[in-house]
Amino acid sequence: MPHTTILVIEDEPLLRMSVTDNLQDAGFHVLEASNADEALALLESHASIGSIFTDIDMPGELDGLMLAWIVRDRWPPIEIIITSGHRRVNVADMPERPLFFPKPLRAQTDR
Repeated sequence: MPHTTILVIEDEPLLRMSVTDNLQDAGFHVLEASNADEALALLESHASIGSIFTDIDMPGELDGLMLAWIVRDRWPPIEIIITSGHRRVNVADMPERPLFFPKPLRAQTDR
């Protein structure tokens, strides 16, 4: 079972709950934030965070892409997953070692 804590950053409450539920069902410990400022506060106070899952378009001064660059700079070992339903992102616009998933997200099931 995974022991990684994943921080989910998504401003849409239903999407955030859905992603969180899927990750918890997979055995991950999950923290939630609705914007980049909340995410940075959690990152500063939880050394157990090993990955972030962030939407790009969020309210506030920082979007998910800017947050990803900050995370890569301040917490280099943290894995970064970026998602958006509004745009595709060029690899050059993302920090090193990202994963990108377009929305709508689909949970994979074993059949």
